[in-house]
Amino acid sequence: MTARYVEVVRAGALTTVQDLGRRGYAHLGVGRAGALDQPAHRLANRLVGNPEHAATLETTVNGCAVRAGCPVVAAVTGAPCPVRVDGRPVAWGAPVRVPAGAVLELGGVTAGLRAYLAFAGGVRTAPVLGSRSADLLSGLGPGPLRDGERLPVGAPYGPSAAVDAAPCPGPPTELVVPLVPGPRADWFAPDALRILAAGGYTVSPASNRIGLRTQGPALPRARGGELPSEGMVLGAVQIPPDGRPVIFLADHPTTGGYPVIGVVPQDCLAPAAQAAPGTPVRFVPVNRAAARAAAARRHAI
Repeated sequence: MTARYVEVVRAGALTTVQDLGRRGYAHLGVGRAGALDQPAHRLANRLVGNPEHAATLETTVNGCAVRAGCPVVAAVTGAPCPVRVDGRPVAWGAPVRVPAGAVLELGGVTAGLRAYLAFAGGVRTAPVLGSRSADLLSGLGPGPLRDGERLPVGAPYGPSAAVDAAPCPGPPTELVVPLVPGPRADWFAPDALRILAAGGYTVSPASNRIGLRTQGPALPRARGGELPSEGMVLGAVQIPPDGRPVIFLADHPTTGGYPVIGVVPQDCLAPAAQAAPGTPVRFVPVNRAAARAAAARRHAI
């Protein structure tokens, strides 16, 4: 049987292998990792006939280029970007047939940050603790792609989707995130939640897969000192000593000592993956029931 692989021609600024992440190991100090924009990851897989857990490539800002070592069907979702096969423009958000030897290139994003490239059969790097995802904080999983690297691709699971193009939410012009207060909201002044809700924050260029950092007003504390390290969850909004909120994303640490003023529900985090530096950020304090209802509305669209 002919080997199925793609060869990295241009790795781009940061391209990693990602799936839905490794769950159930936080008690061992191992975070989830996984695709930051999971709806875009799932859509790319559906377009090429893969199950949603198949591994894709997550690119950052300036895309990547790969040479097909075998005929393969591919699809690109997430941040909009030009897609070409041997220099010829092809569809974004739809299945594309790439002949053996052809170069598939994702150009720089025109909005947002991260694009997702799926291949029929999925990227088949060796799994670590049940996942092929790269975790940039812990170093688990495959490292960021390098020029000249070969990535194995599996046999197709089934036919690709019969669509001309699939709808996909655009990157946010303002990042509006629901915030369930706690567990350490009482560590902050009574007007801290009002300050968060008033806006005035933007996405910091220092953001990465570990956390979305913000620039804006410092939140006043009601008490001094620091906490002993405690468990951290995906979506936790931690307030470091400079007072500017940090939203923990997929590669976040599993423990931390700075107080958490609230938590963004996991189903509401996908837009944060596409919020470019300078994007306005506004937190909306909600209760858990309202957060679940908001997530349900998004999934219904």
